Amino acid sequence: MHQFSHEPVLLERVLELFAAVPAGTVVDATLGGAGHAAAVLEARPDLRILGIDRDPDALAAAKARLAPYGARASAVRARFDQLAEVVAGAGTAAQPITGVLFDLGVSSAQFDQARRGFSYRQDAPLDMRMDPDEARSALTVVNDYPEASLARVLHELGDERFARRIARAVVAARPVRTTTELAELVVNAIPAPARRRGGHPAKRSFQAIRIEVNRELEILPAALDAAIEALAPGGRCVAISYHSGEDRLVKARFRLADDGGCTCPPGLPCACGAVPEARLLRRGGWTPTADEVAANPRAASARLRAIEKLPNPDQADQMNEADQP
Repeated sequence: MHQFSHEPVLLERVLELFAAVPAGTVVDATLGGAGHAAAVLEARPDLRILGIDRDPDALAAAKARLAPYGARASAVRARFDQLAEVVAGAGTAAQPITGVLFDLGVSSAQFDQARRGFSYRQDAPLDMRMDPDEARSALTVVNDYPEASLARVLHELGDERFARRIARAVVAARPVRTTTELAELVVNAIPAPARRRGGHPAKRSFQAIRIEVNRELEILPAALDAAIEALAPGGRCVAISYHSGEDRLVKARFRLADDGGCTCPPGLPCACGAVPEARLLRRGGWTPTADEVAANPRAASARLRAIEKLPNPDQADQMNEADQP
């Protein structure tokens, strides 16, 4: 088993945001190596952790790391859009849910395992599955997708300017079996001047294929909805994104929770009946400091957004009535 040891991104900010939540359970929806989870348990003795991860290697490592916390920590193998089912399965022992954490993307430990096929820097079979039991792998996407579909994946999920050229080259070279073959095809399909800018030329293509294989953007909105729904009043949902597509989805869902879908003109009182579910804790979110990026290069593209669940209107009315003399 590979050691899932990596520096948790924006850890101090995560701890600061969860410092104010009521006692209860924090759902770590992307448990990974349990770096954030262990730190939360250390900082808040009155919190429990319910971890979710679909990667069996990560789950085994996380369980070992969290074992010293005994009954305060549990972990379930599942995808994060199954959050509602996981919480329901945990029953009253996990209630109330006062925090949910999403640390999105792929972990450095997964990149470091050459056999997983996530990295363009190591020769390995094309795979990229976070859950090895899933049928679709990078091999499927690279070799079975029509050229137009592959180009769409590269453009929409990787912001790749040369998506059509790369897709054409990949289709012409099929079958493509390894990460090294794919990386070479991508590099050769990109014009020479463009290869010299913005890091490794295959980075965007590998990212796009990984996101497609694992349906990362497809399942994120439902997971965020489930997280907000599960939270008790005063609970907080914290999401760390590394990709513009992830961040757009988080921003849109959190904004909807904050304004309730209000359609009234900006600056005027709401007259459309929209009911906010939560409040944004900071517009624009947080990014890592220069010191953190220097210490942990993986943090460079991170953006953290957070919301706090509001009491539902019925609860608020009851509280107001209780306060009346």
